[in-house]
Amino acid sequence: MLIHGKCHCGNIAFSLMWEPDPTEIPARACTCSFCTKHGGLWTSNPRGALEVVVKDPSLVSKYAFGTRTAEFHICARCGIVPVVTSLIDDRLYAVVSVNAFEDIDAALLRRASAGFDGEEEASRLARRKRNWIPDVRYLAGGKQ
Repeated sequence: MLIHGKCHCGNIAFSLMWEPDPTEIPARACTCSFCTKHGGLWTSNPRGALEVVVKDPSLVSKYAFGTRTAEFHICARCGIVPVVTSLIDDRLYAVVSVNAFEDIDAALLRRASAGFDGEEEASRLARRKRNWIPDVRYLAGGKQ
């Protein structure tokens, strides 16, 4: 299944190839202070492939906090955070916001709370390598 998503104004868009077609899509409500304030609800498929296209990179703000091992890609025009990336061992991994999905049946989403407080950095990066999308292409202004 090909899942499309974007920020509200369309400056940050993504296409996620989800193989095999999902019978349900896990949607993790992260309990960190940033995600709580933004209503972050994330998903990933470790067998998936993601392409992120940014029309105007000057309108993207990247925010990292805590361990600074993940970057939240925030559209400066509309304020939506459709993608989070983490560079681990020279490879880009990502999760996407289910709130940014276009035309996906909400009945597919399986919401659950996810808290990572107290997780050590090495464990956090290992978890991301196991669970996040490992095949990520990030195109900004037509460039990779």
